[in-house]
Amino acid sequence: MAIVTGTRPAAPPERRELEAVLERFTYVNDETGYTIARVATERSGTDLLTVVGALLGAQVGESLRLTGRWTSHPKYGRQFEVHSYTTVLPATIQGIRRYLGSGLIKGIGPKMAERMVDHFGTDILRVIEEEPGRLIEVHGLGPKRSKLIADAWEEQKAIKEVMVFLQGHGVSTSLAVRIYKQYGEESIKVVREEPYRLAADVWGIGFKTADTIARAVGIPHDSPERIKAGLQYTLSEAADDGHCYLPEPNLVAQAVKILEVPHELVGPCLDELVAAEGLVRETVPLEDGEVPAVYLVPFHRAERSVAGGLLELLRTEQDRMPAFQDVDWDKALAWLRQRTGHELAPEQEEAVRLALTAKVAVLTGGPGCGKSFTVRSIIELAKAKKAKVVLVAPTGRAAKRLAELTGHEAATVHRLLQLQPGGDAKFDRDNPLDADLVVVDETSMIDVILANKLVKAIARGAHFLLVGDVDQLPSVGAGEVLRDLLAAESIPRVRLTKIFRQAQESGIVVNAHRINAGRPPRTEGFPDFFLFPCEDTEATAELTVDIVAGRIPRKFGLDPRRDIQVLAPMHRGPAGAGNLNALLQNALTPQADGRPERRYGGRVFRVGDKVTQLRNNYDKGAAGVFNGTVGVVTGLSLEDHTLTVLTDEDESVDYDFAELDELAHSYAMTIHRSQGSEYPAVVIPLTTSSWMMLQRNLLYTAVTRAKKLVVLAGSRRALAAAVRTAGAGRRHTALDHRL
Repeated sequence: MAIVTGTRPAAPPERRELEAVLERFTYVNDETGYTIARVATERSGTDLLTVVGALLGAQVGESLRLTGRWTSHPKYGRQFEVHSYTTVLPATIQGIRRYLGSGLIKGIGPKMAERMVDHFGTDILRVIEEEPGRLIEVHGLGPKRSKLIADAWEEQKAIKEVMVFLQGHGVSTSLAVRIYKQYGEESIKVVREEPYRLAADVWGIGFKTADTIARAVGIPHDSPERIKAGLQYTLSEAADDGHCYLPEPNLVAQAVKILEVPHELVGPCLDELVAAEGLVRETVPLEDGEVPAVYLVPFHRAERSVAGGLLELLRTEQDRMPAFQDVDWDKALAWLRQRTGHELAPEQEEAVRLALTAKVAVLTGGPGCGKSFTVRSIIELAKAKKAKVVLVAPTGRAAKRLAELTGHEAATVHRLLQLQPGGDAKFDRDNPLDADLVVVDETSMIDVILANKLVKAIARGAHFLLVGDVDQLPSVGAGEVLRDLLAAESIPRVRLTKIFRQAQESGIVVNAHRINAGRPPRTEGFPDFFLFPCEDTEATAELTVDIVAGRIPRKFGLDPRRDIQVLAPMHRGPAGAGNLNALLQNALTPQADGRPERRYGGRVFRVGDKVTQLRNNYDKGAAGVFNGTVGVVTGLSLEDHTLTVLTDEDESVDYDFAELDELAHSYAMTIHRSQGSEYPAVVIPLTTSSWMMLQRNLLYTAVTRAKKLVVLAGSRRALAAAVRTAGAGRRHTALDHRL
């Protein structure tokens, strides 16, 4: 018998503890939480040490007790690999001054921290904790502000407790604040006993995070509670992908894959959810048969309600614009020609008549086909007969554009309906809008939930015109409302197809139509359409930054933040929106001494940053701030823990530091998020690394977002693939059948 000998594997380095003050972040990956940071210890003095690992939630200025091990990196040398950390209170005068002045405690900025430490010395933290009433001894601190500081200190302590508990169960600390805000003192109890509630109640926590916690607190892998939460998660993921329902076999198969449980356990849990009215099961007709469909309740309710509401509007005998039923059209159109100085094409005339005589109508067509002028003509005639006209669009930018094109005031859907906290609208079936004609632009981006709110608010007898380009990407939310309306025979419609002569001189219009027809764009010979070829993905990212920060401003005099929008096919990757935002922020709003900044997770916010809202928040601003709203950071106070954004609807909105996960940078955004918006200039990075997303309707949507200029940067091969590849298949919706 041979004896195999060999060297013994080296023992892993011993676990150590390191106490240090967090001085700065070098790198943070927002998705994984992986962080590289520089810290100071008592022994290191002015020489900073490098620590790596999961440090999400830690803030500059905090004293940390890090657990981990020392390692050696071939390029970067000695560094401490963090396994876990807790925050500890600093003990030295310098540490306390830095800690209090870093903006961690609401009500204390750098100057006030200086005064407090000068007055109380190292005793200051004990005073805040045990005798907060004594804070008024500090010059400039009255009773009101002293109480604010004491309350903020208590809340910080409670949040830290939740953080420590969550960290022990493998959850990033940045979610603790949200959990604490939702449940307060009940936080740990809810996390321990009902972890799947988090996915429903706390924005930013999905099923996967809740599942990680559930596993850590000992909930069995095959428990019915877990399987039911998994089924609802599978449907909500499908809704995020645009589906209103899933065919039951697809739902069960996907849930089995996600949950990794036997097939036979899923059916009974699905039956229980349907019986308890948590889900809806319904047979939906298809072209070649029918399918058992399973819906989340809100989408089923919305789809039925939109169909019922539109059919009711169409069939009602009432008419709020009766003058157009027996109008002399030759006379009316001659008056219009005189008024506008332009002749309508035959299909535009047809659209004008339809909108003013049918109660519900759809107008669709590509760029340069005269949709805007047709809408303006409809409004002119309606107003000539003293009709009350309301114009509406899904986003602030789209509403502004609609107002400019028609010379008539326009609002966003949210503002028009005056959505209340919780999402209920002030205007609905019982309290409809006082309007004779309601025109909705950019209908392609309206999802089934928003469409339902809007249809409910239209008064009986009013005329409802939906305008949009059906070849653009469908809405970010669930449904394909515009496509379904055009597929339903019951809804009257006109499609404009003729490109007007002046539009044929625009590279943007010509190439949009070429792309839509599956033909490559012409990248030479136009003053408003360019391609800068580059085959390497990382070099494309650098080229994109150079085009935005240097080339376009120099040649066209456009402002890189206000006028230029980068639209990327994907969020991830070297030339994805996430990385481009970091590069563009460094180029346009770099770190500077004296410029305040606030880190939240992997993002750093500075005054001047271009940002976008990531969720509907009905409690913000005058009438809510909605997913996709874009703005610029105009103020940042470390003392008051607030960041101020001026939105593209010219509203100033304050965010508490704990709410910063509702914001992301928007120097670059995905093409999906740009729907309904229009920008003077659009830059589109195309690389083979985003192969899965290179689709014709994606590129077409990006190109049609530009008003004056389109610049493509990147791979000719990627461009060819995008033009060649027809978009993804139809979404699972049943609105067309219901109509």
